[in-house]
Amino acid sequence: MKMTKDSQEISFEEAMEKLEALVEKLEGGDVPLEKAINYYQDGMKLSKLCSEKLNRVETQMQQIVNENGEFEPFDMQEDE
Repeated sequence: MKMTKDSQEISFEEAMEKLEALVEKLEGGDVPLEKAINYYQDGMKLSKLCSEKLNRVETQMQQIVNENGEFEPFDMQEDE
């Protein structure tokens, strides 16, 4: 799998599926060294892409409009 300019256009879910497939191939252990290096590089690119997508979503989530139409930070809290 080669990463292309279009890799920014894939969804988070698609990127995670591709990343998981690469990890499975690498964990299998029957991959020639050069191919393993290519898989690893592609995996790092996918990992970065997923991280960037998560950061964008987190930024969007932090700006929720309150009743006055002003932006305020959004803090996720776990149920107690």
